[in-house]
Amino acid sequence: MTEQRYKAVLAVIGDGRTVGEVARDWEVSRRTMHRWLARYEAAGLEGLSNRSHRPAHCPHQMPAVWEAKVLETRRAKPYWGARRLALELTRKGGAEPPLTESAVYRCLVRAGVIDPVQRRWRREDWKRWERGAPMELWQLDTVGGFLLADGTTAKALTGVDDHSRYCVSAQLMHRERTQAVCDGFTSAMRNYGVPAQVLTDNGKVFTGRFAQPPVEVLFDRICRENGVDHILTQPRSPTTTGKIERFHRTLRVEFDTRQVFSTLKTAQEALDEWVSYYNTQRPHQSLGDATPDSRFQTRGQLRSQPTPHPERNGEQWVCRKVASNGVVSVGYQQVSVGRNYSGSACDVLVTDGLLQFWVGSELLKTVARTSQGPVRKLHADGTAPRRR
Repeated sequence: MTEQRYKAVLAVIGDGRTVGEVARDWEVSRRTMHRWLARYEAAGLEGLSNRSHRPAHCPHQMPAVWEAKVLETRRAKPYWGARRLALELTRKGGAEPPLTESAVYRCLVRAGVIDPVQRRWRREDWKRWERGAPMELWQLDTVGGFLLADGTTAKALTGVDDHSRYCVSAQLMHRERTQAVCDGFTSAMRNYGVPAQVLTDNGKVFTGRFAQPPVEVLFDRICRENGVDHILTQPRSPTTTGKIERFHRTLRVEFDTRQVFSTLKTAQEALDEWVSYYNTQRPHQSLGDATPDSRFQTRGQLRSQPTPHPERNGEQWVCRKVASNGVVSVGYQQVSVGRNYSGSACDVLVTDGLLQFWVGSELLKTVARTSQGPVRKLHADGTAPRRR
């Protein structure tokens, strides 16, 4: 292109032809021909090369001062994206006018910090599922990878409230053992109250559903004695506990589980400090950039510790699992306690003339006993306490 423009300029300067004739031969306008002549006169052959069409001034581009602050903050927090950077610099940095996600994204691309990617549009029928109020459901799980100076690793029992994303448990332990997990769960209930339901995976510390024969583990017993409905995920379905899995991702990146702690106590202190920041200061995108603490506002109205449950291991007590249709069978007598209790463990007090049906600390129904024969099976499959 530069060589062709040079030939056109020489035709005017060297051959003495008119601008109109040369412009007509090269199929360009007279204005373009005059521009080529002016550029050749000002800069010689280099003036005829292609030039950038970028405007000399872009009034809506981010000021250089704020670009520097964006890049400085990004270096300090490499896991923050454009949206988080815009939010933090606007709220705490006092950016005026407020920074937008798209402006920060373009700034990061210009600086080569990130590679431009095609935007993924969310489906119109997409919906975020969550409970309507705090304490309706807790999601619990265990996560490992906390490095200690003696070469071992620790695990943590983690739990979040489904409605508010408030972290109710982050208890470290040397090994994933039933007693340690249950101690962490009980401590969380003492601190925040007893939830209506708890959702876990099918780990052995949470359920004896897949044991041979099925048994009631300590975690299930604590749920039953405190009236907590224990919900299990389907096997190989980690998306069911998506909120706690997302919390684990945030924990690994922002808390940085790659750092090495001298002792378990030191690691627990650091984790407690980060959890406090997560609950009270860190904005959460799914909450409209509010903090989990702002939606978790029922702590003062809840029981401060788990409600003690009377022992129901006498000869007159039997335990049954409520069927999917809400029916409990005792001594060939079928009694409906409600479909909403399906899958729950139901304690039944058997006397000579009456049957009392309990779920947790709630008395559901008292009916007359129609059969007088012995109740042979004291515990239903999957609800019997483990023999020691």
